[in-house]
Amino acid sequence: MSTEGGNNDNDGKGAADDPFAGWAEALEEQKSSDEPQPVDQGGPLAGDPVRPFSSSNEAPVNDINMVLDIPVQLSVELGRTKVPIKYILQLAQGSVVELDALAGEPMDVLINGYLIAQGEVVVVNDKFGIRLTDVVTPSERLRRVSRG
Repeated sequence: MSTEGGNNDNDGKGAADDPFAGWAEALEEQKSSDEPQPVDQGGPLAGDPVRPFSSSNEAPVNDINMVLDIPVQLSVELGRTKVPIKYILQLAQGSVVELDALAGEPMDVLINGYLIAQGEVVVVNDKFGIRLTDVVTPSERLRRVSRG
């Protein structure tokens, strides 16, 4: 294709003069082409939920009752510290390990290692327990993970 001379437009401009020459024609060709257009198949990006296949005799896939009896590990963390191995080897009965938590600070409540709440230690019937003072929202959990 040569840019010398004029194109077939009626205004007499050459292709070098009009940087958008041919765009309208290309867009029209694209609209009228016989190529198949992408089909929206649903899914998370299309806004429709993706559901696994289930036959008519199975329980609904989104039934929460299926997971309610699954055991998880709940633990309460008093505090943390980093120490070298040589310090660990010197520990004996009566040794004191200093933690990063201050006295009176809320304890972290973890489910399978993930922070879900904070609370204060209580004694009930000669057993330790924890009274939840703050339940961590999902957005707060994400913020804490990105921070540390």
